[in-house]
Amino acid sequence: MKIGVAILGSGNIGSDLMIKILERSENLELKILVGVDPDSEGLKRAAGLGVATTHQGVEGLMASPEWEDVRIVFDATSAAAHESHAQRIEAAGRKIVDMTPAARGPFVVPVANLKEHLEAANVNMVTCGGQATIPVVWAASQVGRVRYAEIVASIASKSAGPGTRANIDEFTQTTARAIEEVGGAEKGKAIIVLNPAEPPLIMRDTVYVLVEGAEQAKLEASIRGAIAEVARYVPGYRLAREIVFDDCSEAPLVFDDGTEFRGLKVTTFLEVEGAGDFLPKYAGNLDIMTCAALNVGELLGRAL
Repeated sequence: MKIGVAILGSGNIGSDLMIKILERSENLELKILVGVDPDSEGLKRAAGLGVATTHQGVEGLMASPEWEDVRIVFDATSAAAHESHAQRIEAAGRKIVDMTPAARGPFVVPVANLKEHLEAANVNMVTCGGQATIPVVWAASQVGRVRYAEIVASIASKSAGPGTRANIDEFTQTTARAIEEVGGAEKGKAIIVLNPAEPPLIMRDTVYVLVEGAEQAKLEASIRGAIAEVARYVPGYRLAREIVFDDCSEAPLVFDDGTEFRGLKVTTFLEVEGAGDFLPKYAGNLDIMTCAALNVGELLGRAL
């Protein structure tokens, strides 16, 4: 028996997740797509696919006949909107997979901690940059002490809709927190770049990690293993070039607090190509979010 789910948000992310659930999901049945614009192309597309819709937001969702069968709600709106959504949906006893940077619930990155928060009412998918880069930081933390980790996520400007642009501050803050809390870094930093190149380029991420007490061979094996695991549910996720290791033992780096770093500086170059289910293939930043959210939703569905 499949578990009934709803999607809040009829934009690009909500529409892509809808297609993935309809075409791929083993445990989830999409009951309704929710928007706020009666002329939304996403709502029209859903109706054409036989999916129930409402343009009256969370109020319309909770008043709909489909609500009784909904057990999981995917929120693909905005960080600000999620706060009000979450209060009502949590109070109604439904689980939420939060795809905004609101970070109301615990962070979830499937490779690192997918099974740790099955009982949580609300789980947060961090950000696209977080889903792409935290697996590398986490992998490094499994074999050594990560003193510092910094990520730079470059996405096509055309793949950054109004929600992404409105949440850039939340993106950097939420991703940096998750680098520390999930990735295991003592200090994290996140940067996002909107690339206006034409034709649009796929998502590219650079991850810098300062690791102490780890052998290079074990570090590389751990990072490559994490990348392979992500690629199982995000087919377009891959190394863009070989991992670079710089030994800082002879010429240590000095942190702002005056302490020295004498380990390995690891630079990992990634790229994420979208699956092309609904969004163009250059929108890997959106695809990795919907793939990761579907992965979490499947596990929650099995648990329910």
